[in-house]
Amino acid sequence: MRLKNKVALITGGNSGIGFATARLFLAEGAKVAITGRNAKTLAAAAEALGGDVLALQADTTDIPAMENAFAEAAEKLGKFDIVFANAGIAGETALGKTTLEQFETIVRINFTGVFFTVQAALPHLNDGGSVILNGSVHAVLGIPGYSAYAGTKSAVRAMTRNLASELAPRGIRVNQVTPGATKTPIWGPRAATPEAMDALEARFGSLSPLGRMSEADEIAKAALYFASDDSANVTAIEITVDGGAVNAPSGAKLFRTA
Repeated sequence: MRLKNKVALITGGNSGIGFATARLFLAEGAKVAITGRNAKTLAAAAEALGGDVLALQADTTDIPAMENAFAEAAEKLGKFDIVFANAGIAGETALGKTTLEQFETIVRINFTGVFFTVQAALPHLNDGGSVILNGSVHAVLGIPGYSAYAGTKSAVRAMTRNLASELAPRGIRVNQVTPGATKTPIWGPRAATPEAMDALEARFGSLSPLGRMSEADEIAKAALYFASDDSANVTAIEITVDGGAVNAPSGAKLFRTA
């Protein structure tokens, strides 16, 4: 088991990539704490993950609540070896149709919240530990209507490098997983029926050379590499899990004739 005797904290562990990562980390021998804003989905996730997970309700924009939750997790499970700052939201912010509140909510959760997640965890993080941030291919794709979301993910990308330098004296590695289109509940508002989800999967899958969307478990496996001692001398990098959409766009399934 690659995470035996390690303690992991995952924000947004009640759904999607965070939930898949919590499940994988538990299977690999870690003691895991998850946080989430929604009490109902958090309880459901804890039940699905079994009795070995510690579930704590906390909103990443509520810094005192996060500090209290992290202190409680460290008291119950021990100091952290792994912190996965995963929590985030999607949202369109088209020019001419966006309020300041909409824009700033995305920034506060996806960027400010990530920074303060790491800061709140730091007093409870072991030297030599691993911090993992959750990015997005939106940082480089230039998708219209998503300036706030893409901007926050670009900011996280820069912060990965900055924090890696800042925490290096303690031997703490900071890396980033960068998902492309991934099958998680985040698509619910855009694909309310199985047929709509099939169409969405076909559309986004066609934009990558490997021709499909990612599974949440595949992002979790990238996080596992960063969490484990396999990446003991790896810091300030990102692993992009998108079927090649960013780095080989001309090979996308959409362009193939055979």
